[in-house]
Amino acid sequence: MNTTIESLIPHRFPFLFVDEIVSASAEEIIGIKTFSKSNDAMLLGSFPDSGFIPGMILIESMAQCGGAGIKMLGLADGFFGLVSMDKVKFFKGVTYETEIKYVVKNIRVSERLIKQEGVAYVMDELVAEASWICAKLNN
Repeated sequence: MNTTIESLIPHRFPFLFVDEIVSASAEEIIGIKTFSKSNDAMLLGSFPDSGFIPGMILIESMAQCGGAGIKMLGLADGFFGLVSMDKVKFFKGVTYETEIKYVVKNIRVSERLIKQEGVAYVMDELVAEASWICAKLNN
């Protein structure tokens, strides 16, 4: 899919954690991100000896994928912010220079609320999962 992520969500470098939306439908959004030591250097201090990407950054990245897919599809308009997370689980650490695939399911999408759940994979191995709600914010 050719749409640039920056045209879909408000996040910008260094807090833009989506490389590409691979596919998007009303039911499911698939996105990818590869964190790199050069582009994401601000994260290196979190686990300097292990090279792990912080788990909550993986969840933020997954939520950004979900939001970008929603905007790409035109299912909701406006500025949405993450307001709750549930069922967050981490199964394995993820290191830099590793492609992460996010599969996000749309549970409920309206003009005011977006509820999604997602899983993150590295080489088809489950590394994290979560559900979250985003609410429309008034600017």
